Amino acid sequence: MTHLFQNAKEASRTLMLLSDDVRNDILRRVAERAVACTDQLLAANAIDLKKLDWDNPLYDRLLLTPERIRGIASDLCNVASLPSPLGAITKERTLPNGLHLRRVSVPFGVIGVIFEARPNVCFDVFSLCFKSGNACILKGSSNADESNRAIVGLIKQVLSEAESISNNGQWSMVNAYLTSSYP
Repeated sequence: MTHLFQNAKEASRTLMLLSDDVRNDILRRVAERAVACTDQLLAANAIDLKKLDWDNPLYDRLLLTPERIRGIASDLCNVASLPSPLGAITKERTLPNGLHLRRVSVPFGVIGVIFEARPNVCFDVFSLCFKSGNACILKGSSNADESNRAIVGLIKQVLSEAESISNNGQWSMVNAYLTSSYP
């Protein structure tokens, strides 16, 4: 477990240095891949759904459909289109002694999220953390284990491809945090 947290902390230092264009491109690629891999995501989701009765309230929360996956992809693209939250000056003033102060938004570093049987949360948390330069550690419900693993695998695949395209050493740490974010 310590290794997981160390990887996430190291990755967070790299993530904050990525340009907004790179972040947005990755988010759009994840959206495209989610739609392209709908069948694989639905197959993993079906394994999780078999563990529940259809009248269980968790069933609908856990259920992925092609429409829901397209909605998730749209949400990823929406996050990519948002202005960068990094570097925004949220407050500025000069003290009577001439000292100029600024409050500038920066990443937290690592964000941990524990969530229930909602596989879309993997995409949601990833997109918001990635856009804001933060690493994330995900712990989803065992009811959505196969779905969550398929989603994180998809995200890792996109990051690995981006790493090979960029030939940039920064990517190894970005991918490392996702490699161990869903054990």
